[in-house]
Amino acid sequence: AASSAVTSHHHSTLRKGIIHSDTMAAPVIETCHVACCANRTPNVVSWSRGGTIAFGTCNSVALYDPQERRVVAVLNGHAGRVNAVQWVHREDCAPESHLVSGGSDNRLILWEAQNEKFGKSVECEGHTGPISAVAAIYTEGSGILVASSASDSTVRLWLYTDNRKAECLHIISFGSGFMMDVSLALLPGSRVPILACGGDDSRVHLYVQSKGEKVKSLQGHEDWIRGVEWASIGGELLLASCSQDCLIRVWKLFAKSGTDIHTEDDHTIIKMKEDVFEVKERDMSSVFAVSLETVLAGHENWVYGVHWQDGSLINLLSASMDKTMILWAPEEGSGVWVEQVRVGEVGGNTLGFYGCQMSPDGSMILAHAFHGALHLWCKDQDKEGVWRPGVVISGHFNAVQDLSWDPEGEFILSVGSDQTTRLFTPWRKQDATWHEISRPQIHGYDMQCLAMVGRFQFVSGADEKVLRVFQAPRNFVENFANISGMSLEKLLTSSDSANLPEGASTPALGLSNKAVFQGKILWLKPQEEKQFNSVSDQYHESYFHPLNLTEPPPEDHLLQNTLWPEVQKLYGHGFEMFCLASDSARTVVASACKASKVEHAAVLLWSTGTWRQLQTLPCHSLTVTQMAFSPDAQLLLAVSRDRTWSLWRRNLPSPESPEPQFSLHAHTGKDTAVHSRIIWSCDWSPDSKYFVTSSRDKKVIFRCWIKPCSSLLDVGDSATAVAFCPVLCSDNSYLLAVGLECGRILLYRWSPGQEAAGRHDWSSCAETDVLQSHALAVKRLRWRPRAGRAESEAEEKSSWVQLASASADHSVKIFNVNKLAL
Repeated sequence: AASSAVTSHHHSTLRKGIIHSDTMAAPVIETCHVACCANRTPNVVSWSRGGTIAFGTCNSVALYDPQERRVVAVLNGHAGRVNAVQWVHREDCAPESHLVSGGSDNRLILWEAQNEKFGKSVECEGHTGPISAVAAIYTEGSGILVASSASDSTVRLWLYTDNRKAECLHIISFGSGFMMDVSLALLPGSRVPILACGGDDSRVHLYVQSKGEKVKSLQGHEDWIRGVEWASIGGELLLASCSQDCLIRVWKLFAKSGTDIHTEDDHTIIKMKEDVFEVKERDMSSVFAVSLETVLAGHENWVYGVHWQDGSLINLLSASMDKTMILWAPEEGSGVWVEQVRVGEVGGNTLGFYGCQMSPDGSMILAHAFHGALHLWCKDQDKEGVWRPGVVISGHFNAVQDLSWDPEGEFILSVGSDQTTRLFTPWRKQDATWHEISRPQIHGYDMQCLAMVGRFQFVSGADEKVLRVFQAPRNFVENFANISGMSLEKLLTSSDSANLPEGASTPALGLSNKAVFQGKILWLKPQEEKQFNSVSDQYHESYFHPLNLTEPPPEDHLLQNTLWPEVQKLYGHGFEMFCLASDSARTVVASACKASKVEHAAVLLWSTGTWRQLQTLPCHSLTVTQMAFSPDAQLLLAVSRDRTWSLWRRNLPSPESPEPQFSLHAHTGKDTAVHSRIIWSCDWSPDSKYFVTSSRDKKVIFRCWIKPCSSLLDVGDSATAVAFCPVLCSDNSYLLAVGLECGRILLYRWSPGQEAAGRHDWSSCAETDVLQSHALAVKRLRWRPRAGRAESEAEEKSSWVQLASASADHSVKIFNVNKLAL
């Protein structure tokens, strides 16, 4: 969204569009990083021949480049969770220009690339239940045939033509059964499409388009079929099907020549049973046969996904709930199918894999797991048959509730409803892309809020009455220095290095991360593991192994070896925690919990030195939704669900009370409240003179706490997050970011005292476009505490500032904002 600075009386004209100057200015907002992960459904990841991985994340489709290690685009269009994503592969193996996705909003969307950007081409509506699987191929002309299976017990076939229309050709109903997966291919030597469906009746059903009726049902599996996929190899079709009976079956479909058909069965030869069917195309009739090629046994749990490698090699990849992926191929000479490679996860209390994909050249394989994490393995170039874990994107698999920068602006901590706290930082040694390098807290309750207290210490609150304080272990500080390229000595002086534990581990059935000190690290010998002395010995603690990282760690290390020890629990609230704030001097933490009565809605203040409760601040009658200390640490602002705000001022220290004490300075009541709905968010200007509140009533209100003056801004949608940039604009005006419930983020410049001149004191300067915006409500906005970008070190006097946003769409986004372009 490029625009020049504008001032206009008419707000709506500002909001609608981008002001085009003669020369197109540099973009104001650039997306620097998106942290997200795959949805918890089997068919949600697809790897294109162009090398891009598409995966569904919440209600969006993310396009990820594994070479550059960053999300290149996010496609927003679905109103429900995306369950199935599939690239439409071209026959000439050129990079794809179409992508199909199906979601829980019962809609199928075909995306098309134009000028290297993907946009929504057509929506297919007709299913009455969530879509669970999609498949697509190019047919005659440049039409695209799409098959979709949904939980309304039907499979529908759609034909997309050039005029951007899609019509429903066939509806195949399965009564009360469900088809888990569908796959399309063209019959050998003809242009007739064949459809394979696998579902809960343990059979593979084959349909041919010319008749639109079933031609064969292939029996053999003994449990639900989870995946089917065609591959065309040397004039024959191979169909792989995988099932909850832990087996994979490979079927061969080939054309019968005229002489084969009429010869009587020769009973002297033992060969596989063939299912024969006839297809009439125009005037010709051809006969095809299907036979079982092989049964592959090797997985020990449900097999969720199968995937063929592109090209002339016959390689089949499978992914299972037993946490392994296997690469199968027929042996040269004998043709017997054998396991070539097995990769997987060990340990961690995770479930297994939901699906698998392979890069076009076969050098990388990818699985996605129950918790949304992507697992990547890369073929070792030097050693034959060796695969190593690769660096891949990660993120929360549920709504992200809160985030915070560290005081130096080097990393971001975020908490979410997926019960995790995650730490993201730029990997400076490599290409300065952002990565998750630690998961300090993996909890049993949904996380709600966090506040940094110092460089390597934070407090977090979840859906429980306790606050927990965490401190970084020595192993984290060492690895952080490695990855961010900072000096370890400098980092260790900023934390109390002598007493730092090495790492942390969690007891099997507990919630508290225990510190592990040097010399106490357990290395189990294999023979010792078998003898359990008591029941609790069977449930191992997740043993901590110190890591020496030179690159961001893969998922299984994040789960087990990057926890931070819990150093304190804070008791005092009567209900689940809701919000936290810490002051700039890092001496006081304020906390508030969910409340429907005055006595529970009080704000509690804690000392970070002793972790004792300092004070109770009663004022509000309902939940305090957010709090903010002023940058000079003298004032505390709280906003509440009761539609009012309160302002507390720090008393001057006296010999009787050396600890900080706050007293009520100002507040609004029921009758004086300016907001008419819940106030979601608040923040302070960098000079501590002004504060801002934002509410569901679509209003953002600026106030000066010294003298009574206020300015009102209508943003046109519920304003769920608001943040003042700590760096002023070039004309000394304030820069403000407002996050909306629809997922958009607006930027405003505010220069107080302009009203007298007959002008608005605020002006809209930019907003996120469709590709940059979140798909759901923005939960939290935080600017980097200093100017410049975290990825490049030497940027003190930079024109860039960075804004981090957390959203209910499971993603954390980091935006670069160009102050000069404002």
